[in-house]
Amino acid sequence: MEYHIRQYGLQQGALEIQYIEEFFGEFPRRKTSAEVVARLQNRDHQIVMAEAALPDDPGTVVPVAFKVSHELRESETDPKLADLVQRLAGCVTFNGRRVLYSWIGGTRRDWRGQGFFRALTEQQEAWALDNGFDEVVVKTKNKFYAMRGTLDHLEFDVIQFEPQLDSRPESKVYLSKRLGRAVVEQHGSTREVVNLS
Repeated sequence: MEYHIRQYGLQQGALEIQYIEEFFGEFPRRKTSAEVVARLQNRDHQIVMAEAALPDDPGTVVPVAFKVSHELRESETDPKLADLVQRLAGCVTFNGRRVLYSWIGGTRRDWRGQGFFRALTEQQEAWALDNGFDEVVVKTKNKFYAMRGTLDHLEFDVIQFEPQLDSRPESKVYLSKRLGRAVVEQHGSTREVVNLS
């Protein structure tokens, strides 16, 4: 199967993310396009979206999965990102290295288990390597078992676990994957990528 992926520029991509997040009921609070722009402007980033035809209407193509990632710097000034860097201290080396943070993403329920998220992740890794990144870092919650399983299959390593003793499902799990040519050579998805930057 060939996966159809669109890579967006910031403004259009932010609008697309705001639109697709409406299809994710499990997200407690969806990102607005303004939030996406504020987070990504003035830093290297990637917004990618996979599309597929509707099963009952093959002529209609819809977005089914997305990923948004951005550079994470050792000297972040945004309070949320500075906190993230502090939590990764001792687990991720920033000095002299480029780290990509896989910020948000997901696959719409009816299209899960069909390889869309893997294809987006492989596209993200290829882009990151081509742009000089050394490592991809992602954060999730213990309760997102399917996401944790997907990251395991994609060979992300757990680098830190922050337990929430009063609510174990809310515990945070940090994972990372070091990049290199061998990682990209192991990719299995066939992707057609349209760059809309």
